[in-house]
Amino acid sequence: MRHARILYKDEEAGILTQHDDGSFTFRYHTLWLEDSSKPAISLTLPKMEQEYHSKFLFPFFYNMLPEGSNKQVVCKHNRIDQDDYFGLLMATAKSDSIGAVRVIKIENV
Repeated sequence: MRHARILYKDEEAGILTQHDDGSFTFRYHTLWLEDSSKPAISLTLPKMEQEYHSKFLFPFFYNMLPEGSNKQVVCKHNRIDQDDYFGLLMATAKSDSIGAVRVIKIENV
């Protein structure tokens, strides 16, 4: 199981988890949900207490991934399998992302 902190404008909004079976969950932090001034990180992931589940990486996060030759370079440089979308997301979206959302790997949970 792998986990990543999801930051919105450098504030932690929630946790993204890849489970051992390859499925994913995303959960907003309670404090984020309770603060009406904090937005949803995506229109496809509106703020709600219930955890989101998916067999595949959520489209919002998938669309943050590099493509084509950029993807090849990142995968080779970081020794990441091209089909490891979660690994690729953690390698690239920690600092090099378009928009307000960043993805930071949680080392030991």
